[in-house]
Amino acid sequence: MPLPDVLRKLLTAAGPSGYETAPAAVFAEAGRAFTDDVEVDVMGSAVARVKGTTPGAPFLAVVGHIDEIGLIVTHVDDNGFLRFMGVGGWDPQILVGQRVELMTRNGVVAGVAGRKAIHLLKEEEREKVPKLRDLHIDIGARDGDEARELVRIGDVAVIAGEPLELRNDRVVSRSMDNRLGAFIALETARLIAEAGGAPGDVAAVGVVQEEITFGGARTSSYRLEPGLAIVVDVTHETGSPGVEVNEIGKHEFGSGPVIERGSILNPVIYELLHAAAERE
Repeated sequence: MPLPDVLRKLLTAAGPSGYETAPAAVFAEAGRAFTDDVEVDVMGSAVARVKGTTPGAPFLAVVGHIDEIGLIVTHVDDNGFLRFMGVGGWDPQILVGQRVELMTRNGVVAGVAGRKAIHLLKEEEREKVPKLRDLHIDIGARDGDEARELVRIGDVAVIAGEPLELRNDRVVSRSMDNRLGAFIALETARLIAEAGGAPGDVAAVGVVQEEITFGGARTSSYRLEPGLAIVVDVTHETGSPGVEVNEIGKHEFGSGPVIERGSILNPVIYELLHAAAERE
């Protein structure tokens, strides 16, 4: 099946942690298609709430985070190259040679993440995994002055590229973690609205800053005070080479959603989800 339009918009909206304005706007716009009760709070988290049919019934929040990992500029050197840190957790090997888009006050600036050419690396350097401090971003600037006119310290970047649809309904994309969970939260609320509502209120919540502080989830919990919450996030596909199923369990593509279970999770909600999964 083709990639849903709302999911595509979420995946392509640049929004590293702390800079989620674009994906929050997409989330809110999608929510307004099925409810008038839509808001974006002071933290930047977005909520689309569907009114319940039974007074006093529990209020359910379905939550997915809308931030993504990114890069933040820390220095512009005199040759025009940008140095940066990660926003969230990165595997630096993924970045080498990647095209990136920098979000600046004057719009998007294109660049490429790179490191010293392999031909120039000493033998011991070749055997080491690069760290973020070994990398730079080249935006094609002639020198530092030109680069500083285009980019400021604190500007953020994401990997550039459209979602890629593969065979068997599989999709590769930046920010799948966790715009997919945010999309599922929206779809849950939309389907409930189309069905005439649930007994209690149901809100799709797109929270910010999960990759760094969980700030959006914390503040939304206190502000909304749901009676129960279901958090939707991504996990590892265990059919991939090298994955140890003895450590994380077996859940391959096509096997359905994974229901998390553990000491910090509510056992009553788990049993309800498990029973629903068995019925379906």
